Amino acid sequence: MADSAKGKKKSLLLLIVLSLGMFGFAFALVPLYNVFCEVTGINGKTSAQAAVASELVDEKRSITVEFIAYVNPGMAWRFEPEVRRMVVHPGETHKIMFSAENLTQKDTVGQAVPSVSPGMGALYFNKIECFCFNRQPLAAGASAELPLLFYIDPELPEDIHTLTLAYTLFNAQPDAEAQTQ
Repeated sequence: MADSAKGKKKSLLLLIVLSLGMFGFAFALVPLYNVFCEVTGINGKTSAQAAVASELVDEKRSITVEFIAYVNPGMAWRFEPEVRRMVVHPGETHKIMFSAENLTQKDTVGQAVPSVSPGMGALYFNKIECFCFNRQPLAAGASAELPLLFYIDPELPEDIHTLTLAYTLFNAQPDAEAQTQ
């Protein structure tokens, strides 16, 4: 009977240690994932370094940049780029606008999350100014023009000819209730 009690205590202690270990792993997962994405360029995360307009323009190369805008289901906004595609030279600074319109009858706040593909191209897509850096509050029925100022680093690998920048707009309100009105 003493062995049975010792076994139960040992099992309980093991379960507690495993539970704490799993909690610690889950707590560290997001920062680890962000570091991994920043290093590898996976998941379209752009470089965290401060973007500064490039002095070198490679006029011998042309890169097609595509712009895509998605609205998360349940968020009643219209969100789209002013242009869907443009051809740029690496190192050139360009500014485009995205338009957003709140289609609800109440004030809401949106946040756009970027993704660049191919993933390795994200390391060379530099946003100098981006509406995605901040939450975007819009009054009921209001609209706004949202700027994006960017350049493609001239060090972009030669085998990449097209970059796609996709934004997904999410509800960023503290209560994040569904917007169906």
